[in-house]
Amino acid sequence: MIIFKSARELAIMREAGLIVAECHALLGEKIKAGVSTLELDELVESYIRKKGAIPSFKGHHGFPASICASVNDVICHGIPNEQPLNEGDVITIDIGAKVNGYHGDSAWSYAVGQVSPQIEKLMRVTKECLFLGIDQAQPGKRIGDIGHAIQTYAESLKYGVVRDFCGHGVGRELWEDPEIPHYGHAGKGPAIKKGMTIAIEPMITMGRWQAKTDSDGWTARTVDGSICVQYEHTLAVTPEGPVILTQL
Repeated sequence: MIIFKSARELAIMREAGLIVAECHALLGEKIKAGVSTLELDELVESYIRKKGAIPSFKGHHGFPASICASVNDVICHGIPNEQPLNEGDVITIDIGAKVNGYHGDSAWSYAVGQVSPQIEKLMRVTKECLFLGIDQAQPGKRIGDIGHAIQTYAESLKYGVVRDFCGHGVGRELWEDPEIPHYGHAGKGPAIKKGMTIAIEPMITMGRWQAKTDSDGWTARTVDGSICVQYEHTLAVTPEGPVILTQL
């Protein structure tokens, strides 16, 4: 069931989203070779709690950390550890914060030092995919329009669009209806209406789109070891169009 949000609820979600955006700004200054993802996790959890919020991910379906830290071929749900990042890595950090019962959710990919031109291009294209999807979140359109815009652009450049994981509604629950696939057919799926709050989070690969899961039950990787990056915003659908809730 899709839950539509009131102006009061959207204001709270904007608070949560702002904390997430502030965490990403902080990470942008901290991510470098030699830093471990566990250090980044501790930094984010400390900041979220200092702001009076709760890390959305910690304990969610048993997830053990406050961030998902997905390096190189990891698509999503990477568990932070003590392994230091290396020059040339690319890492996606997914963060959620809960304020007064409502969540904000955003992921961003970061270059660790100097990355290859191929990774730079993948990062640029994936970010473009995110905003192409957001542009489709207009009243009167359908969920399929979002996925179609993303898939058409990414595949035109010979990239893979992950299908095993998708975007979702956000609100009192971190994952709500509707699901937001990053592929699909224009004009299909649930109607997009005022008051919907959704997370769009394309995961784009240099190779195949299929995923496999590590023995930890969480870490999802590309089946062919190809690099994957991801960008995600939570947004609200308004009569004037989409409003991003997870940016400064």
